[in-house]
Amino acid sequence: IVWLGVDKANTLFAFLFGLGFYLQMQRLSERGADFERIYLRRLTALLLIGLAHTFLLWTWDILHVYALAGFMLFALRKASNRTLVVGGLLLAVLARIAQASLIEFGGLDSWNGYPSPYSEEAVLARQQLSLAGNYWGLVHAMGWYYFIDFIANGLLAAWLLYVLGRFMLGAWVGRHGWLQQARDYLPRFRRVLRLALPAGLIVAAISQLISIGIREGRLSQDAHWIYTAEVLHLVSVPMLAAGYICAIVVGLHTRTGAKLLAPFAYAGRMALTNYITQSFVYGFVLFGVGPGLALAGKIGTTAVTLIVIGAYTLQIAFSRWWLARFRYGPL
Repeated sequence: IVWLGVDKANTLFAFLFGLGFYLQMQRLSERGADFERIYLRRLTALLLIGLAHTFLLWTWDILHVYALAGFMLFALRKASNRTLVVGGLLLAVLARIAQASLIEFGGLDSWNGYPSPYSEEAVLARQQLSLAGNYWGLVHAMGWYYFIDFIANGLLAAWLLYVLGRFMLGAWVGRHGWLQQARDYLPRFRRVLRLALPAGLIVAAISQLISIGIREGRLSQDAHWIYTAEVLHLVSVPMLAAGYICAIVVGLHTRTGAKLLAPFAYAGRMALTNYITQSFVYGFVLFGVGPGLALAGKIGTTAVTLIVIGAYTLQIAFSRWWLARFRYGPL
């Protein structure tokens, strides 16, 4: 999962947000609509939904981060192509390193005097609240978790820069019209696919092998090995994500690929609704609130995988049913 998916999936998601930003700006402007007012209103709505989601349902929400980074991207809407691509790449690669450096050299890993939210005591306390079905107790505990880890420990700032970099790259691609006119650019997509996908897989695999070696004691926990693994991971992420994008674009222009990928379009057109719905699935499976199953710590990878496949299949089916009746998802 780390090799193929971690950071690559959120890279694609954030990239598409940046691409969507440019497409909305272009289409609304062509219609003579007030893009600035409409888009800022949408970002504000997204921020409010994200904050409610963060503190009432799922602490690891990304929507409020996207909304805040969206305001930053809005301020860069007239930036040059060079600024978008160079700045986007630098932020995409270096944001995590900057945050890790702050933690190591600034002493932020002490959580500024607050008790660690990752200590065994803190984890067990949250689990007891879950097993007792104490919803408001969980809300309070997760709110403190968010404050300590995201605010006091600087993780929110790092995520904002990380996301903004991907937004900028998406907007840069949108400006060039490559995905809007994908058929015209298919030879280029195929060339990038042949380079980026295997290179990204190899570099990501080397990073993972080093990390596994450190974890299992075959390699020392020397900073040299740790930073090598991290740098290789950060370099592999945009390469592998670009390879995935090209593979999807090329696949959509083949008869077999178009048929295989078609069902995912229904879920994609209702991304916000499905994102929030998945948090309800998490809550139902993991926590003991209300009808919750309280299975956190009790199920393994096989059970989790089956739940994921089943839940996502239902989401695709529901999305198809809904979109046959409405243009947009409920949210």
